[in-house]
Amino acid sequence: MADRTSSSITIEAEKPEIMAVIADFAEYPEWAEGITAAEVVAAGDDGRAEQVRITLEAGPIKDTYVLAYDWDDDEAVHWHLAERGTMLTGMTGAYRLAERGGDTEVTYELAVDVRVPMIGMVKRKAEKRIIDTALKGLKRRVEG
Repeated sequence: MADRTSSSITIEAEKPEIMAVIADFAEYPEWAEGITAAEVVAAGDDGRAEQVRITLEAGPIKDTYVLAYDWDDDEAVHWHLAERGTMLTGMTGAYRLAERGGDTEVTYELAVDVRVPMIGMVKRKAEKRIIDTALKGLKRRVEG
């Protein structure tokens, strides 16, 4: 999983407001395309999720898996696959937030491995679609 795909978007809000939406997993089915359920299975002392069980239904891919999260205040959140799903065998990712003159630039990084072999170019294209869809959904949710 050395290759990561990333993309950025500018959101008209401050970092704490954006990170609050990212941390509110119960609401993901409302704005994160393909996610039909997100259940916090372990939370830290600060109340933020440490592990989340996610159910994904994106076209032919239907899977349930657990991600482990590491929060860097309102600057970034990193995650990795804690429990594999049926199709998903590996995942690492991050949201990184940076102030940009009153707005916030949000960068989403993602690397995914699936059980079925996939050509690198096809995999990166799929990751790019997931990232761009998630960033647009996050922007709509925060600014809406």
